[in-house]
Amino acid sequence: MKYIHCKVFGHDFYISRHVTNYVKEYTCNNCKKEFTTDSSGNITALTPKFKEINQVLGNIHNRRITKAREKLNSDLNLLAFKH
Repeated sequence: MKYIHCKVFGHDFYISRHVTNYVKEYTCNNCKKEFTTDSSGNITALTPKFKEINQVLGNIHNRRITKAREKLNSDLNLLAFKH
């Protein structure tokens, strides 16, 4: 009965963590339960399994972004030296 607001009106989500551009972790303002998006894009409860998946997925995503930025910077540096 403590979180009757969520049962009656539904959860009031806010994004607590951006894992990738498409995967995010959400927290309810009222009951403080955590949720995430699954492989189909649906919001589901954040279990330890999903927490681990999101951690690995976030690490892979960050490595790819870092590698792409480094390549872009090196390409821009090469262009700057040619002119």
